[in-house]
Amino acid sequence: MTELADQIRLQRHLAATAARRQGVALAALATSPLPVRPTVTPKARYLRMAEEYSLTADEHLINGCHVHVGVESADEGVAVLDRIRPWLPPLLALSANSPFWQGTDSGYASYRRQVVGRWPSSGPTELFGTAAAYRAAIAAMLDSGAILDEGMVYFDARLSCRYPTIEIRIADVCLLIDDAVLVATLVAALVETAARAWRAGEAASPVRTSQLKLATWRAARSGLRHELVHPVTGHPAPAETVVRALLDHTTPVLADTGDLVPVEGLLLGVLKRGNGAEQQWEIHQRTGDLSQVVAHAVARTLES
Repeated sequence: MTELADQIRLQRHLAATAARRQGVALAALATSPLPVRPTVTPKARYLRMAEEYSLTADEHLINGCHVHVGVESADEGVAVLDRIRPWLPPLLALSANSPFWQGTDSGYASYRRQVVGRWPSSGPTELFGTAAAYRAAIAAMLDSGAILDEGMVYFDARLSCRYPTIEIRIADVCLLIDDAVLVATLVAALVETAARAWRAGEAASPVRTSQLKLATWRAARSGLRHELVHPVTGHPAPAETVVRALLDHTTPVLADTGDLVPVEGLLLGVLKRGNGAEQQWEIHQRTGDLSQVVAHAVARTLES
């Protein structure tokens, strides 16, 4: 965790230095609080996406926290994907950092999630069972013509098409370095917990994809402010109860890696001060000025 924090801090400082050379500043936000007009990267693939998906592509100025975790095989990767499904919404609630959209309070802790949801391939997945079934599902999506290539498979978690990893994509980019480290460490522990369950012959939870969509929507709407959908019971529960259930679920792995105590500390910090969305809301409520929200984010981006 210390090494990861150092790497994130270094990369943020490098990016901030490059930004200053261009007369701008770096802010780790999942959406822009201020009104913006995004531009399209002038590459053939992105230009084609802009043409095909119109306003959905035109407005796609969002930042997520994608965590890659190595797996030994595609079979193990799919087994993990099947078993982490109910536990992804709490990660979104923890990381939520996008309450404002085009100068307006969206009312969502993660409005980025709503923007991602416009894409035809986004969201939680069904149970696949095997790597072959996963590949068949991807092939069917490509055959439909609704997506252009495998890079447009915007599942909340997927097998990477570039690396021997699974890629968990549900989280907002985190305002604080500590929160990014917390999310990444919980993701790694969640993946290992699922891999151990698979190796032990434990079946994946049969929770329906429709239920997962509801849990994800609730996490995006509420963040840590109100109730979330409990990953085990499927019923509403206080956000802290749900987040602590995620910690309990991954405790054996965190204890084995020596990360349990620091993760508990970082988690307590988020629950005490709030996620990025809570901090943005607090600054805006106090000042009534979205530019102050941005200034606060610029200052906090490099802090830990």
